[in-house]
Amino acid sequence: MSLTTGAYSNAIINVTNLRLRTFIGFNPDEREKQQDVVINIEIHYPADKSFQTDNVADALNYKVITKKVIQHVEEGRFLLLEKLVADVVDICSEHPSVTLAKVTIDKPHALRFADSVSLSLEHRR
Repeated sequence: MSLTTGAYSNAIINVTNLRLRTFIGFNPDEREKQQDVVINIEIHYPADKSFQTDNVADALNYKVITKKVIQHVEEGRFLLLEKLVADVVDICSEHPSVTLAKVTIDKPHALRFADSVSLSLEHRR
């Protein structure tokens, strides 16, 4: 049985370990030099039309979304991880066909004895 004749309709796009640098934090040293962040994105959308037509215009363009995320993160300054994560969720939810966007951002080396600190948020439509 082909996917185009089955009952499949939801697609999940995962962007895994997008590594960027930004100004994040409220301590003086954090406000003066960029830090690494690691972003993981999960986006759900109905893909029934795209896999039936095999037309790019019918699919959600993850490259466009990722470019917006990169620009926003690299050009921004954030005091709180919560603000950064919320902004990225908003970017990932802009397209009207997105039914769920979940974002987790890790801030490596934020705590002395931990690999990273992370925060996750999601938006459902």
